[in-house]
Amino acid sequence: MKTISTAKSHGGVQGVYSHQSEACDCEMTFAVFVPPQAKNGPCPVVWYLSGLTCTHQNVMDKGEYRRMAAEAGLIIVCPDTSPRGEGIPDEKDNWQFGCGAGFYLDATQQPYAKNYRMYSYVTEELPALIGANFPADMSRQSIFGHSMGGHGALTMALRNPERFKSCSAFAPIVHPMDAGWSKPAFEKYLGTDEASWRAYDACALIEDGNRFPEFLVDQGKADGFLDDGLRPWLLEAACKKAEIPLTLRMREGYDHSYFFISTFMDDHLRWHAERLVL
Repeated sequence: MKTISTAKSHGGVQGVYSHQSEACDCEMTFAVFVPPQAKNGPCPVVWYLSGLTCTHQNVMDKGEYRRMAAEAGLIIVCPDTSPRGEGIPDEKDNWQFGCGAGFYLDATQQPYAKNYRMYSYVTEELPALIGANFPADMSRQSIFGHSMGGHGALTMALRNPERFKSCSAFAPIVHPMDAGWSKPAFEKYLGTDEASWRAYDACALIEDGNRFPEFLVDQGKADGFLDDGLRPWLLEAACKKAEIPLTLRMREGYDHSYFFISTFMDDHLRWHAERLVL
């Protein structure tokens, strides 16, 4: 693991690091904020998964999470959204696919299967690296994310309920296998057999019997992607049928940007902190 940069913030340390990833077969970059409480012992970990076109840096620069994370004693881990670098297959003119758009799945189709293994990277490889190199209490983990990252957070929580104490999302893609801006990517990554897509779709996972104790979702009513890509009412219906508690807050006037995310970041981190002390 290489240290790219570190900076003191709110008594803790914001760092950016890189390593050679076996899962993605390339060098991957990620950000970690370690709160001041880590001087006294391991701290719980909250994973933040970013959305389409983003890297680890977007939330680090715009998410405004460090003050509350320092107050609550939370380590915040921000992975990249896809493999990157020379030789990584990409569609440079398509922001909904390829670099910056890994959709937190393990691709099975060539030429993407070699590198686009973000599900394994975030659920297996990177947690092992965090546990070995940071003062992290890996028995207390939570996960949240935005848009494509909200999709990733929901699916990872549903598939790993024993690992995560809580899960929330900002404007998540709740049913990506049937959404206009994600269905084409699923076909390229996973092939034409839609049965294999269900492992990476929150609504389908719930329909297939996966469960999680509860979810928190914030969604802006002025989000331009609301009707085509996000459709939180589908998650609401799936959770209601499965009797999974869901707090869905439709925020008047808010869009899809980090102005929206940063406004409610404190709420989400407090919510996770309450569940991580149990």
